Amino acid sequence: MVDRLLVEELTSSLKLPVMVAPMFLISGPDLVIAVGKAGLLGAFPAPNARTLADLAAWLPRIAGELEDVGKPGKWAINMIVHPTYERFDAELDLICQYRPRIVITALGSPKRPLERVHDYGGVVFSDVIDVVQAKKAVDAGADGLILVAHGAGGHTGQYSPFAFVEEVRSFWDGPLILGGAIGSARAIRAAQMLGADLAYMGTRFIAARESLVSDSNREMAVRATMRDIVTTAAITGVPANWMRESLDAAGFTPEMLKQEKKIDFSDLHSSTKAWKTVWGAGQAVGRTRAIQTVAEIVADLAAEDTALGVSR
Repeated sequence: MVDRLLVEELTSSLKLPVMVAPMFLISGPDLVIAVGKAGLLGAFPAPNARTLADLAAWLPRIAGELEDVGKPGKWAINMIVHPTYERFDAELDLICQYRPRIVITALGSPKRPLERVHDYGGVVFSDVIDVVQAKKAVDAGADGLILVAHGAGGHTGQYSPFAFVEEVRSFWDGPLILGGAIGSARAIRAAQMLGADLAYMGTRFIAARESLVSDSNREMAVRATMRDIVTTAAITGVPANWMRESLDAAGFTPEMLKQEKKIDFSDLHSSTKAWKTVWGAGQAVGRTRAIQTVAEIVADLAAEDTALGVSR
């Protein structure tokens, strides 16, 4: 188990205790770099790079630009470790070449990349949606846990953050990040009060000018409120939160949304993949009120935080 010094290392130079979550087809180099420059911790999913050549170009660019502005290591990469994901080994080779400080695993055990990431001095955080997964990740040797609670955008959890953090903290005192409907400075501080070290915030950054999404997606996120979020496993085979307007536009009926699809991550960029035409967001989407730059979003969050008068 990595001790609490890792938490201090990760948070000491952050403007707010926030990791901007890696969002599929949303987070790319521009977003991660802008997040790091603005004083938060950025992350992106490796599959967002359409090809391995793209990923090989993204990694040194992110690392280099953040190092140039005095923010070395203030970024993370997210790996799919599900056995159907065919690029795992090739992605891990690139990760070991460019050595991000943090590797986040999702949809499987963190054990697969653990030894090689540790060999170069990196740490592995495991994305989990329940206590059973959290215990398995700890037993597998994860350096940190990311608890995805109810209300998170994209692949989501089903448990209240209040109960989830409390139960995990009964057996885990290491680094802990909490995600799920966190869209404001008040929510960030609430996550800390619950026992998290960092908040995992994604949806607030979908409409950022530096994200990979289309302007139509940004505008939809600005229009949406909590009541416009639908949870279904019909898109990817895993329960996830999506904006109802995009589901309607893609022709999904209420009956179709009740069906469960077989999990298959073998070709995420295929033109037939439904989630390319439906757009995810979490229940805190109502906090997205305008299309802004990352710097503007972070400045707003910092101002909200100052107004709360909460000491760090």
